[in-house]
Amino acid sequence: MDSAAFSDSLLQWHQAHGRHSLPWQHPRTPYRVWLSEIMLQQTQVVTVIPYFERFIKKFDSVEALAKADEDDVLALWAGLGYYARARNLHKAAKTIAQNGHFPKTVDEWSALPGVGQSTAAAIIAQSLNQRAPILDGNVKRVLSRVTAFGDPIDASTSQATLWSLADSFTPLNEAANYTQAIMDLGATVCTRSRPLCSECPVQSLCLAFAQNKVADLPQKRPKKQKPTKTAGFVVYLAPDDYLWLEKRPSQGIWGGLWCLPEYPLLPDQCEAQLSRRHTFTHYHLDYQLGLITMSSIDECPTENGEWIPLKKRLSLGLPAPIQRSLNDLEELQCLKCTV
Repeated sequence: MDSAAFSDSLLQWHQAHGRHSLPWQHPRTPYRVWLSEIMLQQTQVVTVIPYFERFIKKFDSVEALAKADEDDVLALWAGLGYYARARNLHKAAKTIAQNGHFPKTVDEWSALPGVGQSTAAAIIAQSLNQRAPILDGNVKRVLSRVTAFGDPIDASTSQATLWSLADSFTPLNEAANYTQAIMDLGATVCTRSRPLCSECPVQSLCLAFAQNKVADLPQKRPKKQKPTKTAGFVVYLAPDDYLWLEKRPSQGIWGGLWCLPEYPLLPDQCEAQLSRRHTFTHYHLDYQLGLITMSSIDECPTENGEWIPLKKRLSLGLPAPIQRSLNDLEELQCLKCTV
């Protein structure tokens, strides 16, 4: 494979067809690129953009982020998922602010919480225009097709080969443009399903296209069936629309976020209940949502928690499924009236 021909074709294509107006590209500072790369982990660009814009408006510098309260950080992250990213981002911001400067190498970036090798390389390449091979999901898919790499790309035994390919295809110059170009190619042309091979700038170099294997690559290990877990969440509602919320532990599902009290099974005194399902990366959560009306805010339903005005929940870091469930409160109250 002629790696120079690959990178040259990709860069020419990107100049005309690549994404040049993403909000973190103007200006392309280490802080903005780092924030975007963390948000983009396992999340699509179209989803990230509004979160990025709200986040950068609230925390316009790493110093502002470092000084922020974790609740404020998680509140702006609510709905984006994978909340450990937000907690790690906050921790890393404190380290950077304390050091007084941003890391300048892949190893230095990788030492921060939440920053892996590929993310670190993307930050270096994008913000400093330094050559640093990346290997995110889009790049793995492009490389596996271009080279007809047939081993499962998510197998640990494949990583060394994939990193070697990423390194061999990365040119010495134009690191920022090349990094964005190969990510754009994977996101917009060499997509997982229905790739646009007729619009691909490296079609003539692609072994998968030549061998009619595009639909078969990349290979992944067989998916395991997702297990199903169950839980109950109670809406404790007091007069004047006060809601009882608890702060979840920093570790585990929805770590550090505010949430409804959770039970293995709903208490018998629930006046009404609804069934809901939320699917995580590794399992399904089937949960019951129950309603219990309290007579006064002087009563504390659980040991840990506090009464919050119902309207204020929108400004807190509540998990998206819980926010959606609270939107069903009117339905719960109507069900209560029919019991």
